[in-house]
Amino acid sequence: MKIVLDHLTKQFISRHNKNEIVTAVNDFSFEIPDGKLIGLLGPSGCGKSTTLNLICGLEQATEGKIYFGDLDVTNLPPENRGVGMVFQNYALYPHLTVRENIVFPLENFKGENRLSRQEMDDKALEVAKLVQIDQLMERRPSELSGGQQQRVAIARALVKTPGVLLLDEPLSNLDARLRLQTREQIRRIQKETGITTIFVTHDQEEAMSISDYIVLMKDGLMQQMGKPQEVYDNPDNLFVAKFLGTPAINVFEGKVVDHKLYIGEDYVMDKDIDDQEVYVGVRPEGFIPSKDGKLICKYDRMETTGRDTSVICHNDYCISDEDIRTIIDDDDPIENDNGIIRFNLKPHKTYIFSKEDEKVL
Repeated sequence: MKIVLDHLTKQFISRHNKNEIVTAVNDFSFEIPDGKLIGLLGPSGCGKSTTLNLICGLEQATEGKIYFGDLDVTNLPPENRGVGMVFQNYALYPHLTVRENIVFPLENFKGENRLSRQEMDDKALEVAKLVQIDQLMERRPSELSGGQQQRVAIARALVKTPGVLLLDEPLSNLDARLRLQTREQIRRIQKETGITTIFVTHDQEEAMSISDYIVLMKDGLMQQMGKPQEVYDNPDNLFVAKFLGTPAINVFEGKVVDHKLYIGEDYVMDKDIDDQEVYVGVRPEGFIPSKDGKLICKYDRMETTGRDTSVICHNDYCISDEDIRTIIDDDDPIENDNGIIRFNLKPHKTYIFSKEDEKVL
């Protein structure tokens, strides 16, 4: 099912000052194609969970419209929207078995939609097999691991055959290895069911790894939407560039003079941009060690973490962190000349941002 948000805005009265209005979602417009998985991404407080609550009907929009397909659902109550919701804390009933937790939403069907007990059990078993917990049907939540509990919550959301599946930070309570396994499970389930899915997270690696598209938010505003790799490769502004990527992008104070880009006093490359002061962002993989390199840095140390080799160094004009963190090929020779290391920069991994509005130039 296609989802369209049309100039959606949500405002609250401030809890601390009743005369102050807080805008959680600000003139939000985008379209989610049918059958795709969208990662709604951003820092805490950016409005992503509020957006999810507006879509499912737990919050009412201040302005704007929400469409499921061609149907305007803006004022439709949650139970009539045909959505499945999975919360961060699972929200399972502790006194019910896995089977009973999954069946519970079906017991609320009325009239011609009401199912027999056998039909409910059959549907519960079908989705339990889909999420690979069919061997755990008689256990209670306290007898399950965190990952198993999460899959029960997903099964309970899927058993109603929703047109839209909404996941609100579903992996945040899991350890690192289990997060990886469970996000792969979520992607597999979404592919098999073809349900339009919105996955809210603050973890950019999660969003980029399983999403067809990501929507990046800040202060209630959409910063950029696109395929994960395209957004990573072509950020619209400095916020997007800094939010995506691990390790984070290195940001320098720079300037353009006569179409030449400088970081400090180091001329690093030609750029067809008008003369001005700028921010220069360089991805960690954008550095090439070279004895004739144009960017001069103070060498600190090398770090090897599995497949990645990093050179950690310093430059007085780096403003993103105390350290510059680079990722280099094992075959690249490291020329450490009395504590000085030089780099050339890869043009396609180097971004120039306006100092006025931080938009990419």
